Amino acid sequence: MAAEAALSPAELAIAERVHVGRIACELGAYVTLKADPASPGHFDVEGKGFKYRMAPVATSTGAVRLEDQKGGAVWLQIANKSMLMDQKRGQRLADECMSPEQNLVAESLKKNPPPSVFEPLPVAKK
Repeated sequence: MAAEAALSPAELAIAERVHVGRIACELGAYVTLKADPASPGHFDVEGKGFKYRMAPVATSTGAVRLEDQKGGAVWLQIANKSMLMDQKRGQRLADECMSPEQNLVAESLKKNPPPSVFEPLPVAKK
């Protein structure tokens, strides 16, 4: 394997937010993310039938995004779930993946859902 390019400080900051370990997904699937101590900011992402080498990519939304440009895969992580996509085939390989931290956020959102963007704002009383 060719030497990997060093990551920028912004990319390394994104890497610090990646949930690692065996993460349960829908339909009994799982994805395992392992940080590479020899190559800071890089991750090995694998599960049934796939294995990718990923690095962080900055997003405009603040979501954590890891990419394997060669393999065409993308890992997206938001507060309450993650998913793995195969961009070459246009398919989701794993969906509704939740680390223990994401599970807590998802449960909190069930109990205290945010207001709908379609509901009218409350009128101030005079």
